[in-house]
Amino acid sequence: MSIVYPSNGTPYLTSGTTTFTSGQVVSGVTVTSNSQEILSAGATGIQQTIEEASGNTGGGEILVLSGAQLIQKNDTEYWQNKGKIIVHDGGFISGGATTYGGITTILSGGIAEDIHVGSGSIGTVIFSSGAILKGTTVARSEGTISGGTATSGAQINVLSGGVLSNADAGNGGTITVSSGGKSTNTVISSGGTLTFTGGGSGSYTSLLAGGTLNIGSGTTYDNQHTTSLTATSGAQINVLSGGVLTNADAAAFGNIVVSKGGMGQDIIISSGGGLWVAGIASDTSVNNGGGIAIASGGVSNNNNVNSGGKIYADSGSVLGLTSVSSGGSAIVASGATISDVVTIQDGGTATIWNNTSGTIDLSGDTNHGLTISGLESGGTVSTVISGWNGSKPGNSDSIDLPGVSADGASYAYPSDDQVVVTLANGNTITLNIPGVKNTGFILSDDGHGGASAEVCFLSGSMIRTSEGDVAVEDIQIGDEVIAFDWRNDEDVVRQVVWVGKARATVRPDLPDDEAGWPVRILKDAIADGVPYKDMLITAEHCLFFRDRFVPVRMLVNGVSIFYDKSITSYDYYHVETEQHSVITADGMLTESYLDTGNRSSFRQEGKIATLRGAVKNWADDAGAPLGVERSFVEPLFRTLEWRENSVVGTKISTTKIETTTDPDLHLITQTGAVIRPMRKTAHHYSFMLPPNTESVRIVSRSSRPSDVIGPFVDDRRYMGVAVADVQLQCAKQQFDITSHLQDEKPSGWHDTDWTDCAWTNGNAELPLGDHLTHGKMGILSMTIRAAGPYLLNTKPNSDMKKHSA
Repeated sequence: MSIVYPSNGTPYLTSGTTTFTSGQVVSGVTVTSNSQEILSAGATGIQQTIEEASGNTGGGEILVLSGAQLIQKNDTEYWQNKGKIIVHDGGFISGGATTYGGITTILSGGIAEDIHVGSGSIGTVIFSSGAILKGTTVARSEGTISGGTATSGAQINVLSGGVLSNADAGNGGTITVSSGGKSTNTVISSGGTLTFTGGGSGSYTSLLAGGTLNIGSGTTYDNQHTTSLTATSGAQINVLSGGVLTNADAAAFGNIVVSKGGMGQDIIISSGGGLWVAGIASDTSVNNGGGIAIASGGVSNNNNVNSGGKIYADSGSVLGLTSVSSGGSAIVASGATISDVVTIQDGGTATIWNNTSGTIDLSGDTNHGLTISGLESGGTVSTVISGWNGSKPGNSDSIDLPGVSADGASYAYPSDDQVVVTLANGNTITLNIPGVKNTGFILSDDGHGGASAEVCFLSGSMIRTSEGDVAVEDIQIGDEVIAFDWRNDEDVVRQVVWVGKARATVRPDLPDDEAGWPVRILKDAIADGVPYKDMLITAEHCLFFRDRFVPVRMLVNGVSIFYDKSITSYDYYHVETEQHSVITADGMLTESYLDTGNRSSFRQEGKIATLRGAVKNWADDAGAPLGVERSFVEPLFRTLEWRENSVVGTKISTTKIETTTDPDLHLITQTGAVIRPMRKTAHHYSFMLPPNTESVRIVSRSSRPSDVIGPFVDDRRYMGVAVADVQLQCAKQQFDITSHLQDEKPSGWHDTDWTDCAWTNGNAELPLGDHLTHGKMGILSMTIRAAGPYLLNTKPNSDMKKHSA
C-alpha cells in the first residue's frame, strides 16, 4: 500500500493499510475509501482529507497512535474528515472538520485541540472518558459532540444546529451553547462554566460545588426546582442582560445573581444561599438563613420573607410587593423605594427610611416590627402606614423612630389619615397613617438619642446561673451565676451585686465599630454548639479565649460574626459580680461587668439599691488579661473565619472592599487655596506655595488599620501619610520644617515613637513660621515615608476641620 501522486490532482492512499513511523511526515494526502492510514509514534500527518463511504465501500480511516500527531488546520482552513479518525492514548489531533457522516473518536488519554464538527452536513465527535480537550471544540449545524470534559482553559462551543451531549464543564473549562444550539445531560463541576446565550437551549444534570451557570441574552432557562440543579457550596447562577431564569434555587453558600437587564422568576433561597438582584426578580421566597440583596437599579417583586430570612434593598433599588413573616426581616436603605405594599406579619421586622414611599401594612394588633430612620431632625414620612390599630398604649401597634425624643412632643391631626408630631425643639414629623385620628398616636421615649460603645448584653442573652440558664433581663441582684476560674480550671459561684440597663440608638454616620450596631455571633460560629444560639452583644464586649479577653469587634468577619444592621435601637444590660469574672452567656465564655467609670449612664435594675466602690481598671481588676495584640487575635480570627462554611445562616457579603495606595496628597493654605504637587518622584513631593503662606494643611486619603488590614488590628486611628523631612525653599534659602517632629505637635498629627517621621490623620496642620517674606513665593518639599493602603471609597479629608479664609 502506498501514496499515489497523479500528474494532475491530489496525492492519495491506495486501498489497504499504510503505516508511517517515527520521523515520517505525510502531508496533503487524501485517504480514500477502503484505505487506512496509521500514524505510529513519532509520525506526523498534516492537512489530510478522509473520504466518506460510497456504496459498499467503507470510508477512509486514520489511526493516531501514542506519540503521533495529526495536524488538520492551517490558520482558519480546516481539512475534512468524512470517514473515521481514531486518536489513541497519547495521540494528538489538532484541527479538522468532521462532516458528511464522518466520525472522530478520541479515546482515553488521547488529546484533541481546536476540532470542529458539522457545517451543514452530519458529523460526530466522540470523547471517551479520560479524553483530553484543548483549545476550542466547535459543534456547527448538524454536528454532534458526545462526551468530553473541558478543563484548564478548554472550550466547547455549540453553534446553531449543533448538539452536545453528556459533557462536563470542569475546572477552568467553558461550554457555550449559542442560538440554535442544544446541549443535553451536561454536568457543571467546580471551576467550570456553562453558558446559554442567544436562545441556546438544553439541560444540565448537575450543578456541583463551585460551578457556574450563565443564562445569557435571548435565553430562558427553567430549573424546575430540581435538587441537583440547586446552587450550593460556592456554585453560582448568573442571569446576564437579556437572560431569563425560572424555578431556581440557591442554598448553603450558593448564589444566584440577576444582572442588570436580566430577569429571575420563582426563585427560592434557603439556608446559606443568596440572591443578588441588579435586574428584575419576581415571585421570590427566602427561608431561614437565606438572603436577598437588591442592588441599585434592581427590582424585586412578589417576595416572601419567611422566618429567619432577610431581604435588603440598597439605595437606588426598588422593593415591590413583599410579605415579611414572623422572624423574617426587610431592610430598605435610604434612597431605596417601596413600589407596592410590604406586609409585616406580627413578629416580622422592617427598617425603612423616611423617603421610602410605598405602603407598610402592619398585620395584627400588637405589631412592633417597623423602624423608620432618618427623622432625627424631623421630616415627612413618604410611606403610608396601614393596619394601624390597638386598644391602648402598651397594647397596640408601635413604630420605632430612632434618635427621636418623646419629651415635650405635641400632636395634631390635619386629616383623619395624617398625624403631625411637633418635637420639643420645634422640628415636626409628619406620618401618613389611615385612620390615625380615630385610633390615636403617642410617642414614648425609646432612649437618649445616641449610642455608646459599652460592655453589655442585649435582651435575650442567656446567662448560666446556679439555677440554670436565665435571660439577662431577668437577672436580679443577689442571684448566683456560674463563673469559670481559668487559673484553677474549675467552675465557681459568684453573686450578682449590680444589674444595669440602658437604651442604645445606633448612629449610622460613625464607623461600624463605633456606631453602636450590636454584634451578632451566629450559632456554632465559635465551635459546634458555641454559642448554642445566635448571640447579640455590643462591640466592646469581650469573649474569653486561651486565658484572655478579646473584644468581639476584633473578631467581626462579616459572615458568621457581623454587625446586625437590622437592629437600630435596643436595650442592653450589665451584670456585675463580686469581682470581674469569666461567665457564660448563650454557651460562650465571656465577661461580667467591670466598672471603669461608666456606671452613671445606666439605670439600676431591681428593688434593692446598692452603693458601689471606686472606679476599677483593666490592669488591676480584670478577671483575665486583655488580649488585643495582633499576634494573639489574628490566629483566632482566621480560625473562626475558616469555620464560616460550617455555620448555618451566614450573612451574605454584598460589599467588596477595594483599596489603593494613592494618597491623593495635596496642601490647603491658611486662606483655603488648594495646592497640588508640582513634582512627584517616588516618595518625594514638591509644592509651589503662593506668597505670604504662613501655614498649610497636609491633606490626603486616610483609613484605619483596623479597616484596611483587618479588625484583628487594634488600631482605630485614621492614618494619612507618614511625613519625614520637610524643607522650605524661599528667597534662595532653605529651611528645615520640623514642627511635626516635636513632642508638642500641631493638630492632625499622631504621637509616635519615631524621631524622624510622624503620621498625619489625613488632615494635619504644618506651621511654616516666619520663613516666607512678604511677596515671596516658595517651594515646600517633603519625603513621604509610608502611605496607605486606603479604602477606595474614602475621600481626602479636606472637611475634617473647617477653616476661615
